[in-house]
Amino acid sequence: MSTKYFHHALKFRKEVCIGCSHCMNVCPTQAIRIREGKAELRDNFCVDCGKCYRACPVGAIIVEQDDFREIFRYKQRVALIPSVLMGQFPDEVSLTQVSSVLLELGFTHVYEVEHGVEILREQMSQYIENNQDRKPLMSAFCPAIVRLIQVRFPTLTDNLILLKPPLDIAAQYYNQKLIDEGNEPDDIGIFYITPCAAKIAAVKSPVGEEQSPITGVINMDFIFNKVYTAVKQGFIGKKTCQLPSLDPLKSSGVTWSATNGEAVYMPGRTLAIDEINNVIEFLEQLENEENLDIDFLELRACDESCAGGILTSSNRFYTVERMRKRFAYATQKELENNYRYSAPGPIVKYKESLIESIALQKVQPRSMDKLDEDIAEAMKKMKKVHEIMDTLPYVDCGICGSPTCSSFAEDIVQGQAEIGQCIYIQKRLEASGEIDPEESMEIMQKIWGKEKFQLQEKNNDNN
Repeated sequence: MSTKYFHHALKFRKEVCIGCSHCMNVCPTQAIRIREGKAELRDNFCVDCGKCYRACPVGAIIVEQDDFREIFRYKQRVALIPSVLMGQFPDEVSLTQVSSVLLELGFTHVYEVEHGVEILREQMSQYIENNQDRKPLMSAFCPAIVRLIQVRFPTLTDNLILLKPPLDIAAQYYNQKLIDEGNEPDDIGIFYITPCAAKIAAVKSPVGEEQSPITGVINMDFIFNKVYTAVKQGFIGKKTCQLPSLDPLKSSGVTWSATNGEAVYMPGRTLAIDEINNVIEFLEQLENEENLDIDFLELRACDESCAGGILTSSNRFYTVERMRKRFAYATQKELENNYRYSAPGPIVKYKESLIESIALQKVQPRSMDKLDEDIAEAMKKMKKVHEIMDTLPYVDCGICGSPTCSSFAEDIVQGQAEIGQCIYIQKRLEASGEIDPEESMEIMQKIWGKEKFQLQEKNNDNN
């Protein structure tokens, strides 16, 4: 059995799955197969991008989250909110109102994740300038992209910028701040409100660090519904009993999680690419040594970056528009030299200690294309894959239960499929008399489940 590389936030409910193959067809890393009429996840191929979650028509794929009641195990309960959360709400809903509701729900502190940009931005620029021999350097902001590079483009892991994202920096800051105020470490719970599944996976199974500074993760759609319901029931325009004192977010932090949010601040020639299939297309070209004259790549798995996360509730284009409005307001205040907006935030007081721990460990490649740990055996298997491919039709129909002919050939070599599952091979064998139609039907039922064929029989009987 192969070692499981990653924790996954995406969970497949076989009792709900109808084996429609929508998820298999959209998966960018070919991590899903159909067996016995149900979708199965190949753990080490999945990067938790969430495209399968969006494609499933029956809700058979869910995203895990920590039980909200877990926050009450801690005396100090910190809600780390990304700026994209505010982008979910209409313009008339303020950050103060949202934070007030979060306090009413049980949190004791609210802090915006992107305050960490005040520490990270300068460090990233220096990292790029000091590592010109490794360009293009790539942001480690999006955990789905980091995992994608590990499994699909392992030769590019050395191009990742080994610096922690704003989330980790903000969590470390607030934890240390509360400790300095006299709180015991065991009394502090740091909870992140996430717009995507990949960040849940990154907290539970971090890449580049031994342990995440985040205590737990709560899905953004859950929090949005709770907060917006409370706001609509009377928070708008009214003062609540709890009014938080919030530090203004710098303009760079407001849009850091949006497309081009990082790239615009980095030195040299930069590119920002969002949506995982676009990223894959570009990285394939990069592996072929094209477009090498680039200093920095901002790569995001979701369309419109975090605004398009699968756990967001608002239309991603409206979300980005609201974030841009907030950015413009913050920029204006900074240009006016408004002290609250232009002065360094309290996080800067901890700059030295945060920088000391900002580095990530080397990100290890986890190639999904590795057929065997032993190189000689892997070469034999690869030869066998090519031999099998010569017999296949190259149509990528998916009827075999694998997404493509090439993935099907690899499944055969790994003992996870049989050549007779290919419908074209079946018809050839039927024509030559090597198998009969009943045997062919049994093969199809093994892949797609008996129910689908029984349903067809019932329909025929009714006609």
